[in-house]
Amino acid sequence: MSARTIVVLGGGSGGIVCANELRKKLSREHRIILIDKDEEHTFYPSILWLIFGLRKPEQIKRSLRVLTKRGIEFIQGEVTEISTKKKSISLNGQNINYDELVISLGAELNTKAFPKTPKIFNFYCLEGAKLSGEAIKKIFNGKIVILIGGMPFKCPAAPYEFAFLIDSFFKDKNIRDRINIDIYTPETLPMPTAGPQIGNMLKQMLESRRINFNPEYKFKSVNEEKICFEGDKTIDFDLLFVVPPHTAPEVVKKANLINESGWIPVDRETLKTKFENVYAIGDVTTIKLPGQYKPDKPLNLPKAGVFAHYQAEVVAENIVKEINGQKPDKAFSGDGYCFLELGSHKAGFAKGNFFATPAPSVKIYNSGKIWHMGKVIFEKWWFYKWF
Repeated sequence: MSARTIVVLGGGSGGIVCANELRKKLSREHRIILIDKDEEHTFYPSILWLIFGLRKPEQIKRSLRVLTKRGIEFIQGEVTEISTKKKSISLNGQNINYDELVISLGAELNTKAFPKTPKIFNFYCLEGAKLSGEAIKKIFNGKIVILIGGMPFKCPAAPYEFAFLIDSFFKDKNIRDRINIDIYTPETLPMPTAGPQIGNMLKQMLESRRINFNPEYKFKSVNEEKICFEGDKTIDFDLLFVVPPHTAPEVVKKANLINESGWIPVDRETLKTKFENVYAIGDVTTIKLPGQYKPDKPLNLPKAGVFAHYQAEVVAENIVKEINGQKPDKAFSGDGYCFLELGSHKAGFAKGNFFATPAPSVKIYNSGKIWHMGKVIFEKWWFYKWF
């Protein structure tokens, strides 16, 4: 077979793994091109540590340009057009043709509804995380609100981990009694896709630490003084930390890749889109789960780096097999896991299969310092393995 050009869009968890696996398994006659609008890869699982001074920004970032040493071409730029008809993508005023395209562009954060004030912070990005940490250090009493602005959102555990870490931080300072911590979310339970048992367990853990869990609050708007929800509900705050509503990047919308969900539908096992030789992985995708707790409210695979990682391995192996004239028979299983930071160098751990029927099968393990250490080791392994 003639030399192929495989383009991977996005240098997050899925894109990094996919490009590396393709390069490792294909001969150098085949081009692997990774494209990202940023020059650096940020390891987002460590963002919460950065907020509390346990990491510096340079410790959780790596330049994507180092991938060129492995034989991966890296281009920095924002993709402005995906043409599945011409089999090309456009950026920086140039067109790049592809034989296979892997879209791993992630989810974009819609921050337009949140005014820039000293009281409101988006802790889901690097700069916002740094500012969040500074704000937390300066407050000594008052009401802290964590707001989940819409569904779905990536890393479903993160807002709850953040709450536990805030609680732990103020306990260490012996001023926890002066601080109220509230979570407002459109969810019925924390991490609903993991099932009611884990959701209720997390809810009890929050309540045992006097973190108020407020479910089924649908965000409408916010100003410097109060948050407005549907049903004419309003609340005030002294500090507000937001998970902004998530949306697919405009470029995939323009390419007619999304469906009514607003995300790219893919075959749940192969990650193929409706277009030939075009795959999508990670947060930009939507996958309906076969097992349902409530058939009238279908659930989708959560947006999390672990799934992007496993999906990337599947796509890379199947592309390699196809190029080598073999049957592309690797399937994404729906397995996943999640660390849950609890503060005081402790963490929980959950793992399971989200494609199980009649409902996802997820188990949570007893929390302790071993799981926190496991996440620390995973961070080190990540940079060693892929960079």
